Amino acid sequence: MNNPGEISSIIKSQIENYKSRVEMTETGKVILVGDGIARVYGLANCMANELLEFEDGSFGMAQNLEEETVSVAVLSNKNNIREGSSVKRTGKVLSVPVGEKLLGRVINALGEPIDGKGPVQYSATRPIETEAPGIIERKSVSVPLQTGIKAIDSMIPIGRGQRELIIGDRQTGKTEIAIDTIINQKNSDVICIYVAIGQKSTSVAQLANELNKNGAMGYTIIVSASASESAPLQYIAPYSGCAMAEYFREQGKDVLIIYDDLSKHAVAYRALSLLIRRPPGREAYPGDVFYLHSRLLERAACVAEEYGGGSITALPIIETQSGDVSAYIPTNVISITDGQIFLETELFHSGIMPAINPGISVSRVGGSAQLKAMKKVSGELKLLYSQYRELQSFAQFGSDLDADTKARLALGERIVEVLKQGRNAPVRVGCQVAIVYAAIKGYLDSVPVSKVHEYEKNLFLKLENEKGEWLKRIEAGYYDEADEEELKAVLSEMQV
Repeated sequence: MNNPGEISSIIKSQIENYKSRVEMTETGKVILVGDGIARVYGLANCMANELLEFEDGSFGMAQNLEEETVSVAVLSNKNNIREGSSVKRTGKVLSVPVGEKLLGRVINALGEPIDGKGPVQYSATRPIETEAPGIIERKSVSVPLQTGIKAIDSMIPIGRGQRELIIGDRQTGKTEIAIDTIINQKNSDVICIYVAIGQKSTSVAQLANELNKNGAMGYTIIVSASASESAPLQYIAPYSGCAMAEYFREQGKDVLIIYDDLSKHAVAYRALSLLIRRPPGREAYPGDVFYLHSRLLERAACVAEEYGGGSITALPIIETQSGDVSAYIPTNVISITDGQIFLETELFHSGIMPAINPGISVSRVGGSAQLKAMKKVSGELKLLYSQYRELQSFAQFGSDLDADTKARLALGERIVEVLKQGRNAPVRVGCQVAIVYAAIKGYLDSVPVSKVHEYEKNLFLKLENEKGEWLKRIEAGYYDEADEEELKAVLSEMQV
């Protein structure tokens, strides 16, 4: 038992070392709450986008700063906020955890884990809204980002640091393109972030399983704001994902970020804006909906070496209604991005997958990032494909076709067959070069259309087993006459 003298000396030392601290916090009161929005009175010095803490421990983000009140978007699905609840300022803007420990995890828009694997150990946080790199910090896109999808890598190439829109109706395979691209980064140094906005939780779980099965989850972060979550959480999700991507980019790494999809993001923002009484504009969207997406997508960039290098490649997804690319949100995002991959319902239903329409699909910067071999080989591909699509529509009505038209149609059929690809089956770029060359240069003319896939499979096996060095050389960016001769020799050996 401690003696009284010892206890009194402890008390004396505590009195001597006592420092009084007065903490001043500005607090307000909730005067109205509902639909994920709280109206708060008494926060005169509150900042825009400031993080506010409610007495039940949940957080909110200050949106409208009015004369007497502040409209707060509640970032929680708890229902414990009542009229009269106290709210205090934190003096900070909304930030999310960042770092390597997030890789392989499924998290919500606030960076909290939702995959049941325990808490995330992180060493730093980062504000969800930051300024995009300026013009001086950027450099032109010059390194390809291989998707493993033949139709894209050959005709609509994507470079690291580009923003390429994936657009199409529901159920046309938009998410599949994104998943295949993530899987294809397996042996590259690209980190992937997939942001799911307004999707079913079961779809996100399915996607995580698919990535796991293909060994892609180890370099991927999934940020999910599901359909059951509030509009404010769906609104902040892509910005949270982008903040995580910027952490890696600042370390000189290359990041691929997918926003699936920005149509639902705009709808969530419209709901949030109408609830806080912002004036509606076209199609009831608020006037700043263009700025909403432009400030997000401008953060994707290829940064110059002297500013740390690294890049963020963004693949936003937009859903159209009946293929209408001239609707409000699609046209906005088309004008912000560096090209679009358009998926057509008709092609999808006729069994052409991926259902890419090369006629209105375009990549404005990817060509300068394409590998030398692919650029040389696929130069004519888009033109031949488009000619075939046009001739095909006329050929339905004409019975007697001349030999030239028949030859073009036969070539087109084989090109379509070559560009078909199954799910989760990305093809390495060296093999893509070989099969595209074979199609364009007539090596498939004697192969029946039904046997093209078999031919392709055998060709890829032959290349992998016998021409490993040639493949490495092509993928390293080399391609000269000797390489072409070697390819011709392989193709002439192929048996139909």
